[in-house]
Amino acid sequence: MNMILRRADGAEKPLAPEAVDALAEKMRGRLVRPEDADYSEACRIWNGMIARRPALIAECTGAADVMAAVRFAASEGLLTSVRGGGHNIAGSALCDGGLMIDLSRMRAVRVDPEARTARVQGGALLGDIDHETQAHGLAVPTGINSTTGIGGLALGGGYGWLSRALGHTVDNIVAADIVTADGMLRRVSADENADLFWAIRGGGGNFGVVTEFEFHLHEVGPILMTGPVVHPLEEATEVLRAYRDIAEELPDDTTCWFILRKAPPLPFLAPEDHGRPVLMLVMAHAGSLQDGERALASLRSIGSPIGDGVSPHPYTGWQSAFDPLLPSGARNYWKSHDFTTLSDALIDVLVEAAGNLPSDETEIATAQLGGAAGRLPADAMAYPHRATRYVMNIHGRWQDRDRDELCIGWVRTLFENAAPMSEGSVYINFVPEPGEKRSKGAFGANEKRLRDIKTRVDPLNMFRANVEIAPRG
Repeated sequence: MNMILRRADGAEKPLAPEAVDALAEKMRGRLVRPEDADYSEACRIWNGMIARRPALIAECTGAADVMAAVRFAASEGLLTSVRGGGHNIAGSALCDGGLMIDLSRMRAVRVDPEARTARVQGGALLGDIDHETQAHGLAVPTGINSTTGIGGLALGGGYGWLSRALGHTVDNIVAADIVTADGMLRRVSADENADLFWAIRGGGGNFGVVTEFEFHLHEVGPILMTGPVVHPLEEATEVLRAYRDIAEELPDDTTCWFILRKAPPLPFLAPEDHGRPVLMLVMAHAGSLQDGERALASLRSIGSPIGDGVSPHPYTGWQSAFDPLLPSGARNYWKSHDFTTLSDALIDVLVEAAGNLPSDETEIATAQLGGAAGRLPADAMAYPHRATRYVMNIHGRWQDRDRDELCIGWVRTLFENAAPMSEGSVYINFVPEPGEKRSKGAFGANEKRLRDIKTRVDPLNMFRANVEIAPRG
């Protein structure tokens, strides 16, 4: 009996079992089908709110498997998605009825400590990278959860505790191997396929499947001065206004994010403060412990905190410190804004919203950027948001389906209330659904060049299951 798959144009595509078997025979990895016992587990991704069912899952073990899967999808015109870590908020790893190319078995990391580079397969998680690079006292700036996949993070931009000191993840890509829509494996760098190299650094998954990255590494750690300082929500307005002034003067190797949420059971908080609405100033210094002590002193002296957890921490431990707050499987709906400054009006909007959180897990997390992350020209690569100094991400997060309307509504209301103060741009990895209307969007003035490159390398728009860059035609 023929298997019914979905084409990229939405039409149904009957495939004979022999055609599917032929793909399986070309792969060293496994081709998972809906009747397989572990199919549901193979479809499981980080955001528990996303439920899509690919007709086929190509569990690739290397570039040859990816090439075979892409050629199969192209020849049949199939709807196609790509899974790296499966962490994307919109669930772009999954497609209904099509072919999912799954890189989650491709997690190898190879470090060259003398050249200070790392070659990282497209399915690796951030924790995999930190484990291998820190063995040599090296790191590449990435995100803040060890379970995040490097593929989606790096192709979209990537930022975290080291970004002000060392740039975005995307700024540290030296080269990459990518399987394009014609099924060919290409090396991209400043010297090879330079236009495509420009496009993948911020253009998301629109141009092919990156099977391996090469990153530039930096000396980091192994111990950094990091940690949160916790203030009661009642004092958040005054604290954030003081923070704003101090943040503008921080050196590049120092960063401080702020989070409005209910207090988790941190060991340095009194038990009666657990679950209390709070403001957390979460800070890190990328240099020596002595310099970090001095650099963070002004931030730690603001107001009258109810807890201070700033101390020396292993870099790898700090990179996974927030994993318990964002485990896989919860229902998530996020919205995001970029800002160049923290106005009084914006602070008021955020603090008011934090007084009415719709769930115990929901938070308003604002990252501080600038420094090295803001110094490149906006057109140096596809990632354009160099003027951004703060990224607010509204993490709507809850467990029960019957709370969907309440929690999604709360996130959208805060998003709308903060919009007048925003830049009109958005970090591509924080777009939860298609069709968002922004004045600058994810790609800003770089979108025209991105569309030109897309038209050349993927004219039939095979790679569309993300924040889409449509080819001309």
